[in-house]
Amino acid sequence: MNKANMVKIGRNDLCLCGSGKKYKKCCMNAEKDQKSLKQEYKDKYNIILKEPYQIEGIKKSGLLLLSILDKVEKMIEPGITTNMINDLVHEEHVRAGAIPAPLNYRGFPKSVCTSVNEVICHGIPGDLILNDGDIINVDITPILKNYYADASKTFFVGTPLEDAQKVVYIAKESLKRGINVVKPGATIGDIGFAIQDYAESSGCSVVREFIGHGVGIEFHEQPQVLHYGNKGDGIMLVPGMVFTIEPMVNLGSKELHVLDDNWTAVTNDKSLSAQFEQTILVTETGYESLTPFEL
Repeated sequence: MNKANMVKIGRNDLCLCGSGKKYKKCCMNAEKDQKSLKQEYKDKYNIILKEPYQIEGIKKSGLLLLSILDKVEKMIEPGITTNMINDLVHEEHVRAGAIPAPLNYRGFPKSVCTSVNEVICHGIPGDLILNDGDIINVDITPILKNYYADASKTFFVGTPLEDAQKVVYIAKESLKRGINVVKPGATIGDIGFAIQDYAESSGCSVVREFIGHGVGIEFHEQPQVLHYGNKGDGIMLVPGMVFTIEPMVNLGSKELHVLDDNWTAVTNDKSLSAQFEQTILVTETGYESLTPFEL
């Protein structure tokens, strides 16, 4: 900002917010409280409460992510390979001047995760051909101008079978219910309880080993967001927190194992697994999805 355009406000001046109160009785204390809260959450939990300019950066990354997901959805059909999805996702990142965060992350060899049927998460794209009746989760995380956004959807391949429709619907509704409890003063446990209570009462199970996480400045930040738990447990949500909610819901048991590639997680009983994910901002009055799609 040009110095000539900067306004210096004194403690006893009217607050610039238009409240009619003196600055010292209005936004001065709010600004101090916010700075104090940011420091407290950084020191106590290693959580970065995001500044408005950082939120804008994450939003832009989220818009790119959604545009790529839309293109993926249009190409999903029987006969394509998961590597074809990877190629599209990678090319779209390059075209936008972005970087696919999964590529080479801790040795992950591809630009996107593609998890088919009993694969819970972290499926590695390859020569696997999608068949009619399959389901596939596509998980995308762009880095655009140093800002990360993270989201995923589970798609039907061709005509869905009854079991596929059930688990996909419950996974989607689980995410919706988890998001809907987000507001200042709620807790991480409130999110987990809402998801677990719904999914298990609907006859499915919730994966414990993989959870949501803070995101935006890094791929994985604090807090950890469990998709199970008890009301009132865990860290209190405050404005400026940005994290993913990404429940993985199994049609059968929650038990899993990781394949020899050290990435691909699958259900022990070979039951179907589905997942939906969005990046969520805690606002002053509730929440905003930074990767919004209809649930």
